[in-house]
Amino acid sequence: MSVKPNKSARAVELGKYIVATECTVRDAAKQYGMGKSTVHKDVTERLPLLDRELSENVRRILDYNLSVRHLRGGEATKQKCKNSKAQSKQTENTAP
Repeated sequence: MSVKPNKSARAVELGKYIVATECTVRDAAKQYGMGKSTVHKDVTERLPLLDRELSENVRRILDYNLSVRHLRGGEATKQKCKNSKAQSKQTENTAP
């Protein structure tokens, strides 16, 4: 399977960004203005064909992110509830 040159460069660039920042696929997609599925396909299917070592480093980061996903989700929910309660109290205090 061959990869088009522009897709090759994109896959390598995404891989280097993920390794440098240790970010999630979602963060990389947001940074580059593309979909999560595109980023995931680039770094899991295209990148191994182009740069095995970079691909292995990316895989380690993706595996780590997967292992802590449930913790990040819980933290996000906690913050959302905390912000919601703070807004409710603020609304109660300003109500006539």
